Amino acid sequence: MPLVRIDLRRGKSGEFKRTLTNEIYETMRETFNVPEHDRFMVINEHHEDNLVFDRSYLGIERSDNFVIIQLTVSNTRTQQAKQAFYARLVERLRQRPGLRPEDVFVNFVEVVKENWSFGNGIAQYVV
Repeated sequence: MPLVRIDLRRGKSGEFKRTLTNEIYETMRETFNVPEHDRFMVINEHHEDNLVFDRSYLGIERSDNFVIIQLTVSNTRTQQAKQAFYARLVERLRQRPGLRPEDVFVNFVEVVKENWSFGNGIAQYVV
């Protein structure tokens, strides 16, 4: 159950944002075995003064289309699965909605399964 938070510059179209979330979801399904309907995402849009990033850190040239994608996930994914996610995500986002791989920043926050409640005051993943 990834919880996805997306931060980007204000001004992108609704179609761009829908495409972005769809491609992230499909990448999670392909690389992380995320089940159908397991889709929880928040988009935060920022004025240019409120999205601060280095345009050339680690020799990667970033543009105004820079996007931060943070996934809170259960700590069950291997390093190989994460690498597959990174690679597939930039491939998909390059095709649709047309983001450069240099503009895609991804961060995982890993938590234990008892840290999730999907509603009703119950930790559904705790058996």
